[in-house]
Amino acid sequence: MGYVGLTSAACLAHLGHRVTGVDIDADKVALLSRGKVPIAEPDLDELVTERLADGCLAFTTDLSELASAELVLLCVPTPVAFDGTADLRAFDAAVETLSDVLRHDCVVVIKSTVPVGTTERTAHTLGRAAVSNPEFLREGHAAYDFLHPDRIVIGATEDEAADRVAALYDEISAPVLRTDPASSELGKYASNAFLALKVSYVNVLAELCERLGADIVDVAESMRLDPRIGSAFLSPGPGWGGSCLPKDTRALLRTAGQAGVDFAVLAGAMAANRRQHERVVEKVREAVTGSPNGSLHGLRLGLLGLAFKAGTDDVRESPALAVATLLAEAGAVLTGYDPGVNRTTDMRPVHVVDDPTLVAKDAAGLVLLTEWPEFRTLDWAQLAELTEHPTIVDTRNLLDTETVTRAGFAYHRLGR
Repeated sequence: MGYVGLTSAACLAHLGHRVTGVDIDADKVALLSRGKVPIAEPDLDELVTERLADGCLAFTTDLSELASAELVLLCVPTPVAFDGTADLRAFDAAVETLSDVLRHDCVVVIKSTVPVGTTERTAHTLGRAAVSNPEFLREGHAAYDFLHPDRIVIGATEDEAADRVAALYDEISAPVLRTDPASSELGKYASNAFLALKVSYVNVLAELCERLGADIVDVAESMRLDPRIGSAFLSPGPGWGGSCLPKDTRALLRTAGQAGVDFAVLAGAMAANRRQHERVVEKVREAVTGSPNGSLHGLRLGLLGLAFKAGTDDVRESPALAVATLLAEAGAVLTGYDPGVNRTTDMRPVHVVDDPTLVAKDAAGLVLLTEWPEFRTLDWAQLAELTEHPTIVDTRNLLDTETVTRAGFAYHRLGR
């Protein structure tokens, strides 16, 4: 019952199915059973509350509750090591526990992002049909994306099993792609890795814009108008991160290497992303010290945004924290504020506060790292008064130039 599992459970119940959500965390199950959703996802708490009330949704730690299930969706975390090796211990443990529980005609549906071949291996282990049905959910939009998907991918070797999975989504209008399990599994990695490629590309392009006196906003707009390129993921930032793109790019690169394929373009995108964190630090260093070689040692910096993107409280592999780590290694003292991150959260090396004015107080400069819309409407005049040296590096190009400069800030952006 994490981001994927809880969203899937609530949305499938919303579509009229009877759903039981199973998790080994008793505290989480107790919380969910009272309608309390422990993650920040728009509309998810309402869906859970409504479906609990009408009896379409229930939560338990008891695996025996699955004995009558027609389909079981596996939504187990599959973290990836730095070398791209997927840690399938939790996934395999879940599969093992199912072997003595499921009825003979139950179909196992794999929503977890897994290496190619996992679906067939699971079918062999359980002696029953297993279907790959990857999720394409954006954090901060998960419920909407589940109910309004761009596509539904079903990878199966048995038509009957594929039909039963497809029937889950009868109430949803979206293209359904039926394929073999390997193509379905690889397609998930391929989609996320391609998005990472786009972000790395535009970040390097933003650096080129700065060197040549061009404007990344205008350059990106000229690209967006080309339907072959598309409009998404063409805004510069501090790098890509989160729970999916970093692990999926590492996993795909390892898969390619094991297959004897030189995926240099993906390796380059990953290297560019690491370089982007360093480039932001270089930009901060020059902005607050006036020199590309200036020392940050002992300087207090305020960070606006810690989550990997706006609309979520997820800080897993957040580029904001990657930048913060490098700033701290350079000797900076960091105070951070994020509307989605509780100040009691241990976010070392950042001291988290619950008020943006505390971030600005006596700071040598501010760094905006997450694109929360509410940052646009902060009292920038007040923040300028509190900041020792009113300088801000906006790594998302989020703010209105006139507003922040009129307030007294020296304003630095990416690619402009």
